[in-house]
Amino acid sequence: MIVYTHNDCLLKFNGQGHPERRERLESIISSIKSSDFTVEFKDGPLVDLDIVSLVHPKKYIENIFNNIPKNGIIGVEKEPYADTMLCPNSKSAILRSCGSGIAACDDLMKKNERVFCAVRPPGHHAETNRANGFCFINNIAVAARYLQKKYNIDKVAIIDFDVHHGNGTQEIFYKDKSVAYGSSHEFPLFPGTGAENETGEGNIFNATLKAGTKSKEFHEIFEKKILIPVEKFKPDVILISAGFDAHKRDPLANINLESSDFFTITKKIVEIAYVHSKGRVVSFLEGGYDLQALSESIIEHLRGLKTHI
Repeated sequence: MIVYTHNDCLLKFNGQGHPERRERLESIISSIKSSDFTVEFKDGPLVDLDIVSLVHPKKYIENIFNNIPKNGIIGVEKEPYADTMLCPNSKSAILRSCGSGIAACDDLMKKNERVFCAVRPPGHHAETNRANGFCFINNIAVAARYLQKKYNIDKVAIIDFDVHHGNGTQEIFYKDKSVAYGSSHEFPLFPGTGAENETGEGNIFNATLKAGTKSKEFHEIFEKKILIPVEKFKPDVILISAGFDAHKRDPLANINLESSDFFTITKKIVEIAYVHSKGRVVSFLEGGYDLQALSESIIEHLRGLKTHI
């Protein structure tokens, strides 16, 4: 098991009291290091903008970087909704978060290594030309396009169990039958997308969850509306947007999963990967804003990723 991360991802600062803070990543890394897992930590490289441009126009990325302040922080959205922040250390964190996914794909394809990317900022809200929801580059979408271009991967499935819908990932692949996107998320909730009638070209699978949903009901919905359609898609590689904010402790949502549920979710995804994808899975950190829940859930997630059949 390989874990990609980088100290630069700790340096991005979003302001006092912001939920997407460095302590999230610190708690995850500390929890992994104190576990009994054999894990190889690797530094995430800076991604090349030519790779980013497989998804995002270079002008979009350049505009983001041109707006990075020399001091303090600024929001990229209009007030009063500015919560996607830029600080002087943003550029390297953004590029290493995406670069970690690219390096992870190389390890996956060349060494058959399963990988988790412990990075921030997250990515699944970033649309082709719009940063939002704490996200600037859609890390998992760039990884999918990279796999298709460099390794001639035909079909990629992206499974997203973050409690917030990945509006960016859906927007990017909405008309692309070569990529399946399956998302379970509380609805209604930010960002407001992800209704079940949003199906793209038959490649988009949205599973909406009512506030208060508990483990048993969640697993039934996830199996029926995400796992079964993805299995029918028969992906060559599976990528995971791993958000842990559907946990009962999370302050930004109202779904009541236990830490152990993330083992069950992940194990089922890996089982599908063994049937259709040669066991090939890469996972990307997305949301999750309670430190205890993160510390516990990441161990369950990695335990699921280490599943062998």
